[in-house]
Amino acid sequence: MAKRGGFPGGMGLPGNMNNLMKQAQKMQKQMEESQKELEEKEFTASAGGGAVEVKVNGRREILQVKLAEEAVDPDDVEMLEDLIMVAVNDALRQVDESTAAAMSRFTGGLGGGLPF
Repeated sequence: MAKRGGFPGGMGLPGNMNNLMKQAQKMQKQMEESQKELEEKEFTASAGGGAVEVKVNGRREILQVKLAEEAVDPDDVEMLEDLIMVAVNDALRQVDESTAAAMSRFTGGLGGGLPF
């Protein structure tokens, strides 16, 4: 009676499958290292010709906000709010783009997912 399921030829993984598993483990380790590097990287963006500058890390945490003295106008708080928003969004967009670029090395342009 024939065995059902499993791999033919014994208990272990066939040579090609074993190599594939090793490659997958190596890729996972490289992805983890790449993610850690991205988390530690800093991204800076500015708005209003440098009136507002924001620095974030790869974990999307704001590290620093710099305001030029001339950007602080008590009669125009809305403008300052808008400049801060623009700078923060730009810095976060940089994080997203760097993350996507780093991960595309591993996914081979599959859009971040696997084909199954």
